[in-house]
Amino acid sequence: MSRLDGKVALITGGTTGIGLATAQLFAQEGARVAITGQNQERLDQASKTLGSEVLAILADTRSLTDLDTAFTQIKERWGKLDILFVNAGIAKFSPLLDVDESFIDEMLDINFKGALFAVQKAVPLMSENSSIVFNTSINNRMGMPNSGIYAASKAALRSLVRVLAAELIERGIRVNAVSPGPITTPIYTKLGIPQTQVEQFAGKLQQVIPMKRFGEAEEVAKAVLFLASNDASFVLGEELIVDGGWTQLVAS
Repeated sequence: MSRLDGKVALITGGTTGIGLATAQLFAQEGARVAITGQNQERLDQASKTLGSEVLAILADTRSLTDLDTAFTQIKERWGKLDILFVNAGIAKFSPLLDVDESFIDEMLDINFKGALFAVQKAVPLMSENSSIVFNTSINNRMGMPNSGIYAASKAALRSLVRVLAAELIERGIRVNAVSPGPITTPIYTKLGIPQTQVEQFAGKLQQVIPMKRFGEAEEVAKAVLFLASNDASFVLGEELIVDGGWTQLVAS
């Protein structure tokens, strides 16, 4: 028997990287899967990868209207939601003196506000033995230069995980987080810096990670599967770090 047989799962930001890898793994484990994405072309490509059974929803997590539409579609199709992977997010770095209000607003609107409202709208569809997993980041515990706003948005999510874990366990909903380190995903092309700097940045990171490599999206997906499944039935309010040992062996 697969670990997610009969479960309905939603992955926000499920068109690429960790989100797509998690959607594939959930489907392999027997779940009925819905994904959201704000780019129709990427959404179509992800649908082809995942197969005809996936529910692919065009939605921007910053839009409450889009979120309402997404959860209405899930309710109409399956009538319930068992697993929510709050994965949609962006990563942009900027020195303090270059940060402006629009930079902060974009980061918090997507990484925190959109995540919070996704949970708020998901909970009415969730029942006993459901699971919510947030995608945080090891940046929430590190003092990496130029990452201040991104790190703050992820630290806010980490704090929210603890609060919601305490609040929602009365409904039988477990809340946890997965905290990736450097992972080979398209997010590094969206940092807002030239490709040559991205490559230099990546090269330096690989040298300090104890395992001397970036992680793969599939490795994070396995951690999400653990937290979402009954294998983690006594795990609550935790943040599972997947970073090749960086924060525990080097940055601590």
